[in-house]
Amino acid sequence: MTTQKRSGGKGLVLAVIGLLVAALAVYAGYRLFAPPPATVDMTYNTVSSDGLYQVMFETDTLPIPLNETHSWVLIVTTPEGEPVNDAEIGIDGGMPAHGHGLPTEPKVTEGLGEGRYQVEGMRFNMGGHWEIRVGINAAQGTDEATFNLDL
Repeated sequence: MTTQKRSGGKGLVLAVIGLLVAALAVYAGYRLFAPPPATVDMTYNTVSSDGLYQVMFETDTLPIPLNETHSWVLIVTTPEGEPVNDAEIGIDGGMPAHGHGLPTEPKVTEGLGEGRYQVEGMRFNMGGHWEIRVGINAAQGTDEATFNLDL
């Protein structure tokens, strides 16, 4: 009988560990696919962190596709609406819940005038909450704007 009690105890421990692993898997799945918090701005038009720029983007590919490289036009103006031309712009981003960046390295390929910049190489490899950061360096100063996408 002593042997049976030991086996039963081990079975109970294994069952508890199994339940804990299953609970962690469910929680991780929820975190990976949960929408961004309600306090996150999901618009395609935003003000940069220090208020130096109004920044928005346009794309001909709506809804924004998954696993398809596409382009954006980024529009940068002053808060008063004056176009910001000849800016140095960097694009970065990723999925905050997953801890990884973009699968591509998007770049401004052309200044289109009137504060408009062609951005090539946008790609999102999975659904979920993405954060796109746009660094801007122009006569008004250096600042960063952030877009949140729920794909």
